[in-house]
Amino acid sequence: MCKALFMHPDRPNTHRLFLASCLTLFAELAIIRWLSTEVRIFAYAKNLALLLCFLGFGVGCALAPKRVYWWRSIQAILAVILLVRNPWAPRLLEGLSQTLGAGQDIAIWSTGTIRNWPNILLDAVIVGVFFFFLTTIFIPLGQLVSQELDSAPDRLRAYSWNLGASLFGIMLFSFVSFRALSPVFWFGLVLLGFALLQANWRRRFAVASLIVPAVLLLHEKATTDHFTIWTPYQQIDIQRYYFKNREWLATLVNVNHVGYQMIINLSSEFLNRHPGLLQQPADESPYNLPFRFTVANPSVLVVGAGTGNDVAAAVRGNSKSIDAVEIDPAILNLGRTHPERPYESSTVSAHLTDARAFMKRTAKHYDLVLMGLLDSHTQQSEYANMRIDNYVYTEESLREARDLLSPNGTLFLKFQVDRLWLGRRLYMLLTRVFGKPPVVFLAESSYGAGATCFVISASEEVENSIARDPGLKTFVERQKRTFDSAPPIPITTDDWPYLYQEKKSIPAVFLTLSTLVLLLAFYYRRSISTSHVRQSSLFFFAMGAGFMLLETQIVSRLALFFGTTWQVNSVAIAAVLTALVVANIVMDKYSQRFNRWWILVGLQIALISIYLVRFARIPGSTLAVGSLAAGLFAVPVFFAGLLFAREFRSTPSPSAALAANVLGAVVGGLMENLSLVVGLKALLLIAALFYLVAGIGLRDAATSESTILNSTSEREPDTVADSV
Repeated sequence: MCKALFMHPDRPNTHRLFLASCLTLFAELAIIRWLSTEVRIFAYAKNLALLLCFLGFGVGCALAPKRVYWWRSIQAILAVILLVRNPWAPRLLEGLSQTLGAGQDIAIWSTGTIRNWPNILLDAVIVGVFFFFLTTIFIPLGQLVSQELDSAPDRLRAYSWNLGASLFGIMLFSFVSFRALSPVFWFGLVLLGFALLQANWRRRFAVASLIVPAVLLLHEKATTDHFTIWTPYQQIDIQRYYFKNREWLATLVNVNHVGYQMIINLSSEFLNRHPGLLQQPADESPYNLPFRFTVANPSVLVVGAGTGNDVAAAVRGNSKSIDAVEIDPAILNLGRTHPERPYESSTVSAHLTDARAFMKRTAKHYDLVLMGLLDSHTQQSEYANMRIDNYVYTEESLREARDLLSPNGTLFLKFQVDRLWLGRRLYMLLTRVFGKPPVVFLAESSYGAGATCFVISASEEVENSIARDPGLKTFVERQKRTFDSAPPIPITTDDWPYLYQEKKSIPAVFLTLSTLVLLLAFYYRRSISTSHVRQSSLFFFAMGAGFMLLETQIVSRLALFFGTTWQVNSVAIAAVLTALVVANIVMDKYSQRFNRWWILVGLQIALISIYLVRFARIPGSTLAVGSLAAGLFAVPVFFAGLLFAREFRSTPSPSAALAANVLGAVVGGLMENLSLVVGLKALLLIAALFYLVAGIGLRDAATSESTILNSTSEREPDTVADSV
């Protein structure tokens, strides 16, 4: 294989195609994941970083006839690392996130609400620099992949290699994420991949030698009391604090450089040794309060169990059974080191899964459902503008939580409410689900984090608990918060699950970043020769846009049924790529049996049918309905794959077709922002519209080909006569 890999770069080479395609997907995921951690604004608009990678790759495809400048890409990688790792970066990047993320229309952790336009313009320029470097990284990869496709004797088979390699790249990154390997390994593999693609050993060695400075820049200093963990979802920074006598005090947990949680010890023994630590009564702690609103010895469900504070409180509250649900394995393992050792209790069962998925599948009922501080700092997927907790705070989810309550069961929801409209939304959600308003109060703490608490039950258990406990009644009245007078706000649903967005509109930060992407696309447009744009470009462009929207829909819908875990996300994307490979194989063997127009009609029917299906009304288990949804979504993916493969095998220029397709995906990704206005399901209709445009492009291309053939046939007799 090594000999084949290092063949002359101008000859068709399947191994080079495989490596370049695999490297493209792996580098996309690695760079997006790292940037979304280090530059917080990218964590809330992660798909825009993906679109920039697509833009660079698409531009590279369009520049296939031109020389490949590998060093520009490699320099861009190092420039991005230096931008993030220079001594002034922490203040610069935090200020950037503070400025661009500021505003009332969206809630982003640790940002303000007032916009400063001079600072916004300055930070937009800095973001533009990031965008430029991101795009530059992928241009040579797009060029190489397109050149290999252009020179391949069997382009459909070569395209299948491209898809298979992309699938391998995704699986490889999933593996390094599962193994909790740090960015040192990610970027080491990326630079090694770039080295292997060079034309000679001298260049390969030169690129590989850059792994050393990259490792030095990316290396995280660590001690036993301050260290960093990379999980499949996020970066966790752990800092332990001690009293002067070196007795443990607390452990601060930061996620993606933002304060997330503090592990504390509220056991009576510890508090008695340190009487001044907790300034409020212990039973008014946000961790102990839930158990004053429920029956004695309750059965408890804790979703967002995290590092164990809520679970420890449930153990102290003499709960007879405790189900603790946490999505992140590293945070769950961190919880096992909690000083009170709650996860070692025989009454505790830990579940490593998504909160919504657990609530859908469990058959148990609980006296207390405790929704901890689930506020997420992380996107569900690079392919969708959703956080991993979006499906937890919807009307449908809270109805499922209500249905898990015993007859006198209580729902206790804690949240960091830093926007009036955010509190109003949670208040309206619970009022709608339970048919009455919740009790709302602020629970503060000098030791650990405070929270706004929403408490409600289908029965009168909450009201009775307050009535029989004078101390609790006094506390609730003193700390009461009201959201009655706040303006009405859209309710979050499974179709519009955007808890952190005030209105059904595109937030200013997304519009700003999307505008920068478009400006960058226009900048590169001048370097692309119009002679490389083919008649069929409209078809391939619209196919890319439509498929991007379809893929977004698949990832978000399957997450609803199977959970927003990294495994579900990886399997969903892998299944899409596998379906495309199968479509290629089928088209390669049975191309004469498939009429392009019937495929297009089948694709449109499939999309409209899925749009009309109401999965929530289908009886059956979550697994059965989810499997049905996955099967239905496979149909339009297969049809789209067939149609693309049919036209790709006969296109005059595979590189031009791939360029149009990938750049179309960029537009489709930008159109995904419309889901913030019209909801997720409407993306299917927008995808169907793009596929209709693809049909128009197909008709125009077919008409053009027919005209050329007719013109050629009319000239043939003259040619023959002249030759005679």
